[in-house]
Amino acid sequence: MLTSKIRHHKAIMEKTDKIIVGISIGDINGIGIEVILKTFEDKRMLEFCTPVLFGSNKVISFHKKALNMNNNIHGIQSIDKIVHGKINLLNIWKEEVKIELGKTTNQGGKYAIKSFTEATEALKSKQVDILITAPINKENIQSKEYKFPGHTEYLEDKLEGKSLMILLTEELRVGLITGHIPVSKVAETITPELITEKVTVMHQSLKQDFNISKPKIAILGLNPHCGDNGTIGKEDDEIIRPTIETIKQTGKMVFGPYAADGFFGSKTYKQFDGVLAMYHDQGLAPFKALSFGNGVNFTAGLEKIRTSPDHGTGFDIAGKNKANPDSFKEALFTSLKIFKNRNEYVELEANKLKVK
Repeated sequence: MLTSKIRHHKAIMEKTDKIIVGISIGDINGIGIEVILKTFEDKRMLEFCTPVLFGSNKVISFHKKALNMNNNIHGIQSIDKIVHGKINLLNIWKEEVKIELGKTTNQGGKYAIKSFTEATEALKSKQVDILITAPINKENIQSKEYKFPGHTEYLEDKLEGKSLMILLTEELRVGLITGHIPVSKVAETITPELITEKVTVMHQSLKQDFNISKPKIAILGLNPHCGDNGTIGKEDDEIIRPTIETIKQTGKMVFGPYAADGFFGSKTYKQFDGVLAMYHDQGLAPFKALSFGNGVNFTAGLEKIRTSPDHGTGFDIAGKNKANPDSFKEALFTSLKIFKNRNEYVELEANKLKVK
């Protein structure tokens, strides 16, 4: 599978200059470093991009020894020292760090966030072209300095644009109207303005990031059976349905609301370029059931590109050489393709302005 994917990607990327990929290493007690190292075991991967890991040589060496891996890592002290054709490691801390594979610790969260925030700064300052984030634990990352639920909220705070979490495979793209909030707050959070904003972001992303000229977007309902004409809730009839009709008047092809169970069960999603779910598990539970570990988390709507694998820290298999790198590989390939599509879109739009 990887060989065919590499051949396919080589054809797509052949005219693109070497892209610098910043990579945050995730929780140091989890499987993040393992899937990163496994991704770049095949040296052909370095033909598409130049990876820069944000971390520590001591931490990477610990994982290499635990996993009996022999990747050749090129340590650097600044981004301008990167070497193309190698796995670069930017050493952003020198102190000894206690690694406890498979355990949730404050140290694990502290250095996961240090890696992520440093990589984000490099992305913002154009030292790296795209960002791929390895998994973090949302509990142990919290501190006085970092009070965001996850990666997405921090990126929206630091970068230009309005974010939209999209989980995707080659045949399914699911975005979230609401993200990391309690289920008890979902209904009160959903407004015509929020739905319109998320549709706008997904519509633009499908055009510029996925090269879809006339996107078709499905919107799921909030209540079971979309409320059954108000019997099981009024939000679908009073908020969601009228908002969809208003958006249609702008020329966007949006449809719904659809009851989530039947929508996924009947594979209706195959008729659309993107799907917007009302809340986290409504979209992600069926997505992950369908993706089989090959999904990608993409933060759409921001000025910069960030992807990540669709799995967690994998504490239960950390250090056992059992982690599957397929989702991380897909995250890498997806980010490179989006980078190419976005550049082509900008060029196309500029040419249209010249013609006018």
